[in-house]
Amino acid sequence: MPVTIQTLPTEVINLIAAGEVIDSIAAAVRELVENSLDAGATRIVVSVWPEQWRVQVADNGTGMDLENLQQAASPHSTSKITTEADLYKIDTLGFRGEALHSLAQLGCLEVLSRSNDLGLGDFSENRESAQTPAKSSFNKGGVENARSGWRVVYNNAGVAVEVETAAIAPGTVVTVDNLFGNWPVRRSFLSPAQQMRSIQLTLQQIAICHPHVNWQLRQGNTPCLHVTPGSTAEQLLPQFVRGVRSSDLQYLKLDLPASPQNQKAASLLVETQLVGATVKHNYQLPVASSQFQMPNSQCLELIMGLPDRCHRRRPDWVKVGVNRRVVRSPELEQTILSAFARTCPRDRYPVCFVHLQISPSEIDWNRHPAKVEIYLHDPSFWQEQISAAITRALHLNDEVLPPAPIPERVGKLLKASEQKSAYTVGISARQNDEGGEEEKGNKIGLMELRAIAQVHNTYIVAEHSSGMWLIEQHIAHERVLYEQLCAAWQLKSLEKPVILSQLSALQIENLSRLGLEVETFGEQLWAAREVPELLADRDDCADALFELSKVADLQAAQVATACRSAMRNGTPLSLSQMQNLLDEWQQTRNPRTCPHGRPIYFALEESTLARIFRRSWVIGKSHGI
Repeated sequence: MPVTIQTLPTEVINLIAAGEVIDSIAAAVRELVENSLDAGATRIVVSVWPEQWRVQVADNGTGMDLENLQQAASPHSTSKITTEADLYKIDTLGFRGEALHSLAQLGCLEVLSRSNDLGLGDFSENRESAQTPAKSSFNKGGVENARSGWRVVYNNAGVAVEVETAAIAPGTVVTVDNLFGNWPVRRSFLSPAQQMRSIQLTLQQIAICHPHVNWQLRQGNTPCLHVTPGSTAEQLLPQFVRGVRSSDLQYLKLDLPASPQNQKAASLLVETQLVGATVKHNYQLPVASSQFQMPNSQCLELIMGLPDRCHRRRPDWVKVGVNRRVVRSPELEQTILSAFARTCPRDRYPVCFVHLQISPSEIDWNRHPAKVEIYLHDPSFWQEQISAAITRALHLNDEVLPPAPIPERVGKLLKASEQKSAYTVGISARQNDEGGEEEKGNKIGLMELRAIAQVHNTYIVAEHSSGMWLIEQHIAHERVLYEQLCAAWQLKSLEKPVILSQLSALQIENLSRLGLEVETFGEQLWAAREVPELLADRDDCADALFELSKVADLQAAQVATACRSAMRNGTPLSLSQMQNLLDEWQQTRNPRTCPHGRPIYFALEESTLARIFRRSWVIGKSHGI
């Protein structure tokens, strides 16, 4: 039979297009919530009836007047872009103009809205009015009642077929009923439990990029999620990730420069315009000059779980946000995982959220209908910025460690008491020993950590300005040696070779991959004439090489070498040896855990000591203060 090419009917075209944008109730929630955020909403309530395939989103945003309401569900209608140049400077969450039209295609769409020109009202009214809107006849003169909003119902083509006034608070309530009623096959793939789980995950991803918003999710009339707003995403993450506390997280915000590619493009455009003006030619540039305008500020926000305190079985909380939207970016996600390499236990993954606030000209959103995937110009530049930020946050220094929360009055009394006693907390003494404040200032990132004792020849007791720390000497030394080996994997030639026996072909291949060539020395015997420098003088060098022959990559070999070479627990150390170890350990890239993921130190803060010994009570009560 001959193949006939024909144009699809309009209703089929629209249905296919709508199905690409809205593929689930969660997708409908996402699109409606993004519109609410673009409208400046600070409180959003999402109500879902999964069995009825019904969803409602109510917000306290700016709302719409009647004219905009009648146009809102038309195809390709939006207030967020007007020209081609606007596609290169997207600064809103929604811009395609297809969300409401797609929902009208796939279900019964109803919108209630009222402009908030007169100020925000009681948000709870929106939910009540969504159930029982106040009906009144449409004013034939087209005059809108300033104290009421409008209720508009749309047909499948997005045309307003019912218009009436409704008494609601300023804001918008969008209700979609009978979703996928004309596409029953789509319903068979989505169970109610799956839908609610997907909606919760969707709201979490949106909320973490908008921490100032108060969120509520209801299944019918039953509350199932409430997100308390905060100033940063650090305050929201413990609400989403079970077992994570605020004290387990590290927050860092850094200003970012423009990427070299964007700077070059901006310079080239300015040069072109100047040349054009000089020769009096009127160039028609394909992209408006505003595409390359530098933003007032670019920044990176990092919220990460400290690897010695929290990690997960799956990388489900390694997330990247770009300009207030969580996106899938395999390159950036892999950068995060690489930055945490050898800090978490085996088969565990970090908790990390990176939010890039960058120039719109650095991003192309037209990659995915749901905007969950993007094109980043110069992705290697942003990978470098993320890696540097995580490295900075993993360091142990005063920038990332919070100050001890000692009450001011108690702190003054403690200082006065220390001045009269024979023993003083020796911060100033150590500063003098090190050559004063100027020399101290040159030690970037090195905090005050003074070794004072050793417990069971295993733990180093160190004094910190905010309390007392215990550091296990073996794994601290292991971290130091591991990073030295990563920086330089040095092999040393031996006059007397190390004899190995019972090696398999795979073990010989593994040694060769590490640069350790072995040669036949007899029956089932091999001679190694080069070994890692740290193992050269060890009595158990043959055992160490046999252990290395069982690993398949250089990093695992470096871990094994560092672990075997590190000082053992039970080794007595002098104060100077302990101090040297602490100083070297502090300057490692990832000082919180050993290469196996074990925590290296335990901090006992001064505030905790004061609470245990009731120092504030003694000072306040016994002296009558």
